[in-house]
Amino acid sequence: MNENTFQRIAGSSGIAVGLLATSSVPLYFLYSGAPPAGNVLTRILLNILAGAATLIFLAGLRQLIRNAGSDLEWLASLAFGAGLAYVTITLVAASIEAGVVLEHSGGGVDPTIHGPLAHANMLMHGSISRLLTAILLTAVGYAITRGGFLPSWTGRSAYMIAAANLVFVPSLFFGTDASQFYSAVGWGNSALTAALIGYWALAVGIVMVKRNVPSQPRQG
Repeated sequence: MNENTFQRIAGSSGIAVGLLATSSVPLYFLYSGAPPAGNVLTRILLNILAGAATLIFLAGLRQLIRNAGSDLEWLASLAFGAGLAYVTITLVAASIEAGVVLEHSGGGVDPTIHGPLAHANMLMHGSISRLLTAILLTAVGYAITRGGFLPSWTGRSAYMIAAANLVFVPSLFFGTDASQFYSAVGWGNSALTAALIGYWALAVGIVMVKRNVPSQPRQG
């Protein structure tokens, strides 16, 4: 597979990540109480599809970083490793939520706060995911800055989103009220900040689809 082909595939996957994230976030705010089972299962399906698209997008980013220079290989490994852990955590959390809903198919439960593992799930959606996202985007941002294989704004925005995610890592100390902006499962933590990486993937995906990135590796 030549470089232009994998760039288009990876870029298209990044666009898919952004669109799926944009579609799923509003579903969390449609109901003031416990949502119906169909709502929860729909957003879980969107998250599962986003996870698959994220893996393809990250594999493309890893290849771009590796092509930019042998001295950036460790950053490619770090970014992909953190991204793989992030996707795994996201899918495990989605499975736990789906299990709660499937057990109570009649509705009346909110799997983000109900169920035997709900509070553990809050950490996966919150502090753990925020830290993994920060590691991923810091590595990618530094690789872009050093390698120059994507526009500089993609690296700067990666740093800014990484910093925003780091701010929410200590949120586990601030309770479990989902209506609060800053809490273990607050909307600023698990909704607003969590969606930023999806919007970043959308923007970078568009660049990857449209832009011909030099295929010759930089001397490391």
